[in-house]
Amino acid sequence: MYPEYPFTSHFIELSGHRLHYIDEGEGPVIVMVHGNPTWSFYFRKIIKLLAKSHRVIAIDHMGCGLSDKPQHYPYTLEQHISNLHSLLQSLKIARYSLIVHDWGGAIGFGCAVRSPEQIVKIVVMNTAAFRSSRIPLRIRICRWPVIGALLVRGLNGFAWPARFMAVEKPLAKEVAAAYIAPYNSWRNRVAVYGFVRDIPLDSRHASYATLVEVEKGLGVLRAMQIPLLVLWGGKDFCFNDTFYQEWCERFPLAEKHYFPDGGHYVLEDKLTEIEPLLLAFFDKAGPVAERDR
Repeated sequence: MYPEYPFTSHFIELSGHRLHYIDEGEGPVIVMVHGNPTWSFYFRKIIKLLAKSHRVIAIDHMGCGLSDKPQHYPYTLEQHISNLHSLLQSLKIARYSLIVHDWGGAIGFGCAVRSPEQIVKIVVMNTAAFRSSRIPLRIRICRWPVIGALLVRGLNGFAWPARFMAVEKPLAKEVAAAYIAPYNSWRNRVAVYGFVRDIPLDSRHASYATLVEVEKGLGVLRAMQIPLLVLWGGKDFCFNDTFYQEWCERFPLAEKHYFPDGGHYVLEDKLTEIEPLLLAFFDKAGPVAERDR
C-alpha cells in the first residue's frame, strides 16, 4: 500500500490516542518532523539512507499518517510540540539532530528551543519557524469558515492537489496515492484542516504566542553555533525565497544549498543531489563553514 516504506510501525499513547512513529537503525539519533499535508512517508528514502549509520525517528503528528485521527482534539502548534517532546521523552532521547520540513519546522524548532542543549545538528527544508504574514490566496481560502472545511475536508482540496502542486517532477502514481492514502475521508482529513487553521498570521491567533516563543529561541541556537544545513526548493509557491532569505539572515554560518528547479517537496525533486549532502553533513564533527550554493 505504501511503496518504498518497509518500516515497522511503532505507537505511543498520548491522552488516549495513538501516535505513530518510525524507529529505524542504531547510532546517533536523527528526528524527522513532517508538515502538512504529508506524513513520515515523505522521509522514506532518507530514513533508509541515514538508518545505515544512525537511529532515525520519524513522527506522524496526531491526526496525520498512521496516527489516530481524533475528531475533537487541539490541533495546535503547542500540542504538536508537546506530542513530539513526549515521544522523545518516552524513548529516553537525550541528544538528537533534527530534519524538518514545512510546518514541521515550527514544531521541531519548538521542541529544540525548549531544550537547546539536546540538539546536535539541524536540517531545514522549505519551512519556517518564525512569524510571517505572507500566505498564498489558495491557502487563505482554505481557512475561511464553512468554505474552508468543505474544500479541505469535503473535497480534499489541500492534500489532493499537493501531489502535483508541491513537485516539479511528476510523482509515480503509486507514490502520489500513498501521500493521500491516510487522508481518504472527511474524518481522516481533520488534522489537515486543523493545520491550515492553525497558521498564526497575527497576534489574535491562539498559536501566535507559541510561534513567538519559537522564533525567540532561534537566536539561542545560533549563538550555540549548532550546525545547520538548509536544503531549499526554489519553485515553492508557499515557502518561497522570502523564507529562504530569512533563514540565511538568521543563520549566516549555515551550509546552504538552493535548488532553483526544486519544488516544495524538495526530497521528491532533488533526492539525488540531496543524499550526498546529508551524508556529508551528518559525518562532520563540529560547526560547518559558510557555504552558499
